[in-house]
Amino acid sequence: MGEIANLLAAGLLQALEPLNLGMILAGCMAGLFIGAMPGLGSVNGVAILLPVTFLVPPTAAIIFLAALYYGAMYGGAISSITLGIPGASTAGA
Repeated sequence: MGEIANLLAAGLLQALEPLNLGMILAGCMAGLFIGAMPGLGSVNGVAILLPVTFLVPPTAAIIFLAALYYGAMYGGAISSITLGIPGASTAGA
């Protein structure tokens, strides 16, 4: 049980590094913008911004893509909530 706690603590410390926090912020902001645009979704956003991840370490790249994906999922709900018209099929519920 102690080994699991050590691994969780190491992962938390890795996620709280300044570069990784910046990648979370950048990914969420880009994801909100991409998700709010009609016709673009989370998968398209990840595919379009995948080359950006070649410039950063692997951990920061995965964090950026995950934040981008979830930001786009949230951004897709903006038109669905305000206008009642889903911008993507995932925001239809």
